[in-house]
Amino acid sequence: MIQLLFTVIFAEMALIMTLLFKTPLRKLVIMALDRVKRGRGPIMAQTVAGTVFVVLMSSVTSMKKIQNRAVEPGLINPTDQVLMARHLLEASLMGFLLFLALMIDRLHHYIRELRLLRKDMEAEKKQNRGFEDGKNGRAEEAKAMGEEMSSLRTQIKKLESKCETKAKEAEAAEANAVALKKQSEGFLLEYDRLLEENQNLKSQLESIDQGLQSESKKST
Repeated sequence: MIQLLFTVIFAEMALIMTLLFKTPLRKLVIMALDRVKRGRGPIMAQTVAGTVFVVLMSSVTSMKKIQNRAVEPGLINPTDQVLMARHLLEASLMGFLLFLALMIDRLHHYIRELRLLRKDMEAEKKQNRGFEDGKNGRAEEAKAMGEEMSSLRTQIKKLESKCETKAKEAEAAEANAVALKKQSEGFLLEYDRLLEENQNLKSQLESIDQGLQSESKKST
Protein backbone atom coordinates (compact mmCIF):
# COMPACT_ATOMS: atom_id res chain seq x y z
CA MET A 1 0.00 0.00 0.00
CA ILE A 2 2.76 2.42 0.97
CA GLN A 3 4.75 1.63 -2.17
CA LEU A 4 1.63 2.22 -4.29
CA LEU A 5 1.02 5.55 -2.56
CA PHE A 6 4.62 6.62 -3.16
CA THR A 7 4.32 5.61 -6.83
CA VAL A 8 1.12 7.59 -7.28
CA ILE A 9 2.58 10.62 -5.49
CA PHE A 10 5.71 10.64 -7.65
CA ALA A 11 3.55 10.27 -10.74
CA GLU A 12 1.45 13.23 -9.62
CA MET A 13 4.57 15.28 -8.94
CA ALA A 14 5.91 14.49 -12.43
CA LEU A 15 2.52 15.45 -13.87
CA ILE A 16 2.59 18.77 -12.00
CA MET A 17 6.12 19.49 -13.25
CA THR A 18 4.96 18.73 -16.79
CA LEU A 19 2.05 21.16 -16.45
CA LEU A 20 4.23 23.90 -14.99
CA PHE A 21 6.65 24.12 -17.94
CA LYS A 22 5.72 24.72 -21.55
CA THR A 23 6.89 21.64 -23.41
CA PRO A 24 5.43 19.49 -26.19
CA LEU A 25 4.65 16.88 -23.55
CA ARG A 26 2.35 19.34 -21.75
CA LYS A 27 -0.02 19.40 -24.73
CA LEU A 28 -0.34 15.62 -24.58
CA VAL A 29 -0.96 15.73 -20.82
CA ILE A 30 -3.60 18.44 -21.22
CA MET A 31 -5.31 16.45 -23.98
CA ALA A 32 -5.28 13.36 -21.76
CA LEU A 33 -6.76 15.30 -18.84
CA ASP A 34 -9.41 16.76 -21.14
CA ARG A 35 -10.45 13.27 -22.16
CA VAL A 36 -10.40 12.09 -18.54
CA LYS A 37 -12.77 14.90 -17.54
CA ARG A 38 -15.28 13.93 -20.23
CA GLY A 39 -18.01 11.37 -19.85
CA ARG A 40 -17.59 9.11 -16.81
CA GLY A 41 -14.09 10.35 -16.00
CA PRO A 42 -15.11 12.88 -13.32
CA ILE A 43 -17.36 10.30 -11.61
CA MET A 44 -14.52 7.76 -11.52
CA ALA A 45 -12.08 10.37 -10.21
CA GLN A 46 -14.52 11.40 -7.48
CA THR A 47 -15.07 7.76 -6.58
CA VAL A 48 -11.33 7.11 -6.25
CA ALA A 49 -10.83 10.32 -4.26
CA GLY A 50 -13.74 9.38 -1.98
CA THR A 51 -12.27 5.92 -1.43
CA VAL A 52 -8.85 7.37 -0.58
CA PHE A 53 -10.49 9.84 1.80
CA VAL A 54 -12.42 7.04 3.51
CA VAL A 55 -9.19 5.03 3.93
CA LEU A 56 -7.52 8.19 5.28
CA MET A 57 -10.28 8.62 7.85
CA SER A 58 -9.94 4.93 8.70
CA SER A 59 -6.22 5.40 9.37
CA VAL A 60 -6.94 8.45 11.51
CA THR A 61 -9.54 6.46 13.43
CA SER A 62 -7.09 3.61 13.93
CA MET A 63 -4.49 6.03 15.30
CA LYS A 64 -7.12 7.42 17.66
CA LYS A 65 -7.97 3.91 18.88
CA ILE A 66 -4.27 3.13 19.46
CA GLN A 67 -3.93 6.28 21.55
CA ASN A 68 -7.01 5.38 23.56
CA ARG A 69 -5.67 1.86 24.11
CA ALA A 70 -2.52 3.14 25.78
CA VAL A 71 -2.19 2.35 29.49
CA GLU A 72 -0.97 5.83 30.27
CA PRO A 73 -0.99 8.97 28.10
CA GLY A 74 2.13 8.91 25.93
CA LEU A 75 3.03 5.32 26.85
CA ILE A 76 2.39 2.97 23.89
CA ASN A 77 3.78 -0.54 23.49
CA PRO A 78 6.25 -1.20 20.62
CA THR A 79 3.67 -3.01 18.46
CA ASP A 80 1.21 -0.15 18.75
CA GLN A 81 4.04 2.28 18.02
CA VAL A 82 4.81 0.45 14.76
CA LEU A 83 1.14 0.40 13.84
CA MET A 84 0.82 4.05 14.84
CA ALA A 85 3.78 5.03 12.63
CA ARG A 86 2.41 2.97 9.73
CA HIS A 87 -1.05 4.53 9.98
CA LEU A 88 0.49 8.00 10.31
CA LEU A 89 2.63 7.46 7.20
CA GLU A 90 -0.31 6.12 5.22
CA ALA A 91 -2.54 9.00 6.33
CA SER A 92 0.15 11.55 5.45
CA LEU A 93 0.76 9.95 2.04
CA MET A 94 -2.98 9.79 1.26
CA GLY A 95 -3.48 13.40 2.35
CA PHE A 96 -0.53 14.48 0.20
CA LEU A 97 -1.92 12.40 -2.69
CA LEU A 98 -5.32 14.12 -2.46
CA PHE A 99 -3.63 17.52 -2.23
CA LEU A 100 -1.54 16.85 -5.37
CA ALA A 101 -4.63 15.60 -7.22
CA LEU A 102 -6.40 18.85 -6.32
CA MET A 103 -3.34 20.80 -7.52
CA ILE A 104 -3.38 18.92 -10.86
CA ASP A 105 -7.08 19.64 -11.32
CA ARG A 106 -6.66 23.36 -10.58
CA LEU A 107 -3.56 23.65 -12.79
CA HIS A 108 -5.39 22.01 -15.66
CA HIS A 109 -8.37 24.31 -15.14
CA TYR A 110 -6.22 27.46 -15.05
CA ILE A 111 -4.25 26.41 -18.13
CA ARG A 112 -7.49 25.91 -20.05
CA GLU A 113 -8.78 29.28 -18.85
CA LEU A 114 -5.50 30.89 -19.89
CA ARG A 115 -5.74 29.29 -23.34
CA LEU A 116 -9.30 30.48 -23.79
CA LEU A 117 -8.27 33.96 -22.63
CA ARG A 118 -5.41 34.01 -25.13
CA LYS A 119 -7.73 32.86 -27.91
CA ASP A 120 -10.19 35.60 -27.01
CA MET A 121 -7.38 38.16 -26.97
CA GLU A 122 -6.10 36.95 -30.35
CA ALA A 123 -9.63 37.07 -31.78
CA GLU A 124 -10.06 40.56 -30.37
CA LYS A 125 -6.71 41.61 -31.86
CA LYS A 126 -7.74 40.19 -35.24
CA GLN A 127 -11.06 41.98 -34.98
CA ASN A 128 -9.30 45.22 -34.08
CA ARG A 129 -6.88 44.74 -36.99
CA GLY A 130 -9.80 44.09 -39.33
CA PHE A 131 -11.56 47.15 -37.97
CA GLU A 132 -8.42 49.25 -38.40
CA ASP A 133 -7.91 47.89 -41.91
CA GLY A 134 -11.54 48.63 -42.74
CA LYS A 135 -11.17 52.06 -41.20
CA ASN A 136 -8.02 52.72 -43.23
CA GLY A 137 -9.73 51.42 -46.36
CA ARG A 138 -12.71 53.66 -45.69
CA ALA A 139 -10.39 56.59 -45.07
CA GLU A 140 -8.58 55.95 -48.35
CA GLU A 141 -11.91 55.54 -50.13
CA ALA A 142 -13.17 58.78 -48.59
CA LYS A 143 -9.93 60.49 -49.59
CA ALA A 144 -10.29 59.24 -53.16
CA MET A 145 -13.93 60.36 -53.22
CA GLY A 146 -12.88 63.77 -51.89
CA GLU A 147 -10.23 64.11 -54.58
CA GLU A 148 -12.76 63.05 -57.22
CA MET A 149 -15.27 65.55 -55.87
CA SER A 150 -12.66 68.33 -55.93
CA SER A 151 -11.78 67.46 -59.54
CA LEU A 152 -15.47 67.44 -60.43
CA ARG A 153 -15.89 70.83 -58.74
CA THR A 154 -13.02 72.27 -60.79
CA GLN A 155 -14.55 70.82 -63.94
CA ILE A 156 -17.92 72.28 -62.99
CA LYS A 157 -16.31 75.67 -62.41
CA LYS A 158 -14.61 75.47 -65.81
CA LEU A 159 -17.89 74.51 -67.46
CA GLU A 160 -19.67 77.35 -65.67
CA SER A 161 -17.04 79.82 -66.88
CA LYS A 162 -17.37 78.45 -70.41
CA CYS A 163 -21.16 78.74 -70.19
CA GLU A 164 -20.83 82.32 -68.99
CA THR A 165 -18.51 83.20 -71.88
CA LYS A 166 -20.83 81.45 -74.35
CA ALA A 167 -23.80 83.30 -72.86
CA LYS A 168 -21.95 86.59 -73.17
CA GLU A 169 -21.02 85.75 -76.76
CA ALA A 170 -24.64 84.82 -77.46
CA GLU A 171 -25.83 88.08 -75.92
CA ALA A 172 -23.30 90.02 -78.01
CA ALA A 173 -24.36 88.15 -81.15
CA GLU A 174 -27.99 88.81 -80.33
CA ALA A 175 -27.22 92.50 -79.80
CA ASN A 176 -25.36 92.55 -83.12
CA ALA A 177 -28.30 90.82 -84.79
CA VAL A 178 -30.68 93.37 -83.32
CA ALA A 179 -28.42 96.20 -84.47
CA LEU A 180 -28.14 94.68 -87.95
CA LYS A 181 -31.89 94.23 -88.06
CA LYS A 182 -32.41 97.84 -87.13
CA GLN A 183 -29.82 98.87 -89.70
CA SER A 184 -31.50 96.74 -92.36
CA GLU A 185 -34.84 98.25 -91.47
CA GLY A 186 -33.25 101.72 -91.88
CA PHE A 187 -31.82 100.65 -95.21
CA LEU A 188 -35.24 99.42 -96.32
CA LEU A 189 -36.85 102.69 -95.31
CA GLU A 190 -34.12 104.60 -97.14
CA TYR A 191 -34.60 102.33 -100.16
CA ASP A 192 -38.35 102.95 -100.13
CA ARG A 193 -37.76 106.69 -99.84
CA LEU A 194 -35.29 106.65 -102.70
CA LEU A 195 -37.65 104.51 -104.76
CA GLU A 196 -40.46 106.97 -104.14
CA GLU A 197 -38.21 109.91 -105.07
CA ASN A 198 -37.21 108.03 -108.21
CA GLN A 199 -40.85 107.56 -109.12
CA ASN A 200 -41.52 111.21 -108.48
CA LEU A 201 -38.57 112.22 -110.66
CA LYS A 202 -39.74 109.90 -113.41
CA SER A 203 -43.23 111.37 -113.28
CA GLN A 204 -41.78 114.87 -113.36
CA LEU A 205 -39.61 113.98 -116.33
CA GLU A 206 -42.54 112.45 -118.14
CA SER A 207 -44.62 115.56 -117.51
CA ILE A 208 -41.76 117.74 -118.74
CA ASP A 209 -41.39 115.57 -121.86
CA GLN A 210 -45.08 115.77 -122.56
CA GLY A 211 -45.02 119.57 -122.15
CA LEU A 212 -42.11 119.88 -124.53
CA GLN A 213 -43.77 117.69 -127.10
CA SER A 214 -46.97 119.72 -126.93
CA GLU A 215 -45.08 122.98 -127.36
CA SER A 216 -43.20 121.58 -130.37
CA LYS A 217 -46.45 120.56 -131.96
CA LYS A 218 -47.94 124.00 -131.42
CA SER A 219 -44.89 125.70 -132.97
CA THR A 220 -45.13 123.63 -136.13
